[in-house]
Amino acid sequence: MRPDLALQLLSELLWNALIISAPLLAVTLVVGLIVSVLQVVTQIQEASLTFVPKIVTAVVVLVVCGPWMLKRLVGFSASLIANIPSYF
Repeated sequence: MRPDLALQLLSELLWNALIISAPLLAVTLVVGLIVSVLQVVTQIQEASLTFVPKIVTAVVVLVVCGPWMLKRLVGFSASLIANIPSYF
C-alpha cells in the first residue's frame, strides 16, 4: 500500500468518525452545560442530576440519528471492502 493512499484512507476514517460522533457529543455537551449552570444557580450538588439528563439525551440522539450514523458507517466500510483489490 502506498503511503499517500494510507494517509488518504486515514483522513477519511478520522473525518467519518468526527462526523458520526459530532451530533451525540454536541447535544450531550449542551445538556451538560445547561444542567451545570442550573446546579450553580440553585446550589444543588447532586451527582445524578448531571448524569441522568445526559444519558436520556444521548439515548434520544442515538434513536433519532442512529440510522443515519449506521448508514454512513456501513457505507464507508463497504467502500473500504469493495476497494481492497485496488489497495495492493
